[in-house]
Amino acid sequence: MESKGPTQTESVDALIVGAGFAGLYMLQKLKLQGLTAKIVEAGNGVGGTWFWNRYPGARCDIESLEYSYQFSEELQQEWEWPERYSTQPEILKYANHVADRFELRDDIYFDTRVVANHFNDATQRWDVSTDSEKTFTARFCVMATGCLSSTNTPNFEGLDSFRGPTYHTGQWPHHDIDFSGQRVGIIGTGSSAVQAIPVIAEQAQHLTVFQRTPNFSVPARNEPLDPETEKSVKADYAGFRELANAAPFAANFVVNEKSALECSEDERNAEYEQRWDQGGLGFVAAFNDLIVDKDANDTAAEFVRGKIRDVIEDPKVAELLCPKSVVACKRLCADTDYYETYNRDNVSLIDVSSDPVDEITPEGLRVGDTEYSFDVLVFATGFDAMTGALTSIDIRGRNGVALKEKWSAGPRTYLGLSTAGFPNLFTISGPGSPSVLTNMLPSIEQHVRWISDCVEHCVANDVATIEASLEAEDDWVEHVNDVAGATLFPTCNSWYLGANVPGKPRVFMPYIGFPPYVEKCDQVASNDYEGFVLAGDTHAPL
Repeated sequence: MESKGPTQTESVDALIVGAGFAGLYMLQKLKLQGLTAKIVEAGNGVGGTWFWNRYPGARCDIESLEYSYQFSEELQQEWEWPERYSTQPEILKYANHVADRFELRDDIYFDTRVVANHFNDATQRWDVSTDSEKTFTARFCVMATGCLSSTNTPNFEGLDSFRGPTYHTGQWPHHDIDFSGQRVGIIGTGSSAVQAIPVIAEQAQHLTVFQRTPNFSVPARNEPLDPETEKSVKADYAGFRELANAAPFAANFVVNEKSALECSEDERNAEYEQRWDQGGLGFVAAFNDLIVDKDANDTAAEFVRGKIRDVIEDPKVAELLCPKSVVACKRLCADTDYYETYNRDNVSLIDVSSDPVDEITPEGLRVGDTEYSFDVLVFATGFDAMTGALTSIDIRGRNGVALKEKWSAGPRTYLGLSTAGFPNLFTISGPGSPSVLTNMLPSIEQHVRWISDCVEHCVANDVATIEASLEAEDDWVEHVNDVAGATLFPTCNSWYLGANVPGKPRVFMPYIGFPPYVEKCDQVASNDYEGFVLAGDTHAPL
């Protein structure tokens, strides 16, 4: 869809920023409530994460039957997934189907980026500016900007000097890239790199991987989706979803209720072997104490390291790829032939943990005294996760206070939904919510439903503004930290803590545990939005 041309300021009940899965469902819900709602989207199409992340091998690590909307039974029944884990093109096709099926496109402004969002104390509305002449005024503003949407490219010296093409996995061109006959350098070995490296290696003349910190990865065991399996799930999709929503990560991982430490070594390894053969992120559910007990986690970590050593032929390369951290303190990866790729003659691994990349040169890059020459450079350096997409916008609340300033020591929210001093501003899967530690789709849907109910309450009761109280915000931040501190998640430098972004405060951002979080949100709403400040009556027009 073409971007609509510049017009005068448009007044809406609600403005939504972002047309990914969160923004699309939010728009659909608000429209059903009879409110005027619009989406502003920087790209020229829907899909969010799956619109931008088009790198080779891009694929979801949550199974297709779970990584999908559950708000419409008709949608669940009619859509057919071809594989156990869906590719980026298939997920994008699904997002476009949703936009068309629910007639959402006419309320989306594409190719339009929000640059400023200021609360007007006089009108008690949000004044929104974009990178075009298009402006908005909105009673409610919903930030559906995504947790992994603000790319992080390290500020390498000489970055602009490289003579060849450069690509970031999170902002991949919308056309195929042929690496045939090319010398390719890729920086990073996180989730995107784990998926991209095997595919690029199949094309490139030579692929050189620059690794700072190795990541744990388990085989995905992707395969065509069995029609009988899909039929069985669809026969009771509600029951299938109920089981997933009751699980800690909102996914149907069968959790072994035993401790890893109460089993014999043979029993323990048999369980790990079964999980390894089954494939997928359910490996972390092999025992009930893997994310809370270091000794238990060590057994899982050593099992994976053993698999790495078995697969990789060169012992030195194998040891470089063996993580020294605990399993899952960084996002666990699910791969197809990732470790096997390092046995190829055209793949090299360079350790930059102690001797980092010094600069990008016209011919490639330099590490210490060694310069490497390339035709292409790929940055798989991740994202300014959870906060970057928000702080990159000039968001100002009451009295002109900037969100970036308020969050200078780390993000502060109540339930990941609201922040004190920013009335009628909601964040979907914001910091302080389960978000990236869950199957994202149920987390998104739960937030959208909560926000739409809250908006409906405000409209029905002539509530002018609603925002988190400072006390509730402080208590929630402390609670999020306490819950995280009882686990192993904060024990390594991960993007969960913002450790991949120089200068970013080290704060564990997601909330751990989907069911207790949902229960808390429901309790807050049922107790007349406990912890929120609802300000006076208003009869001002929406």
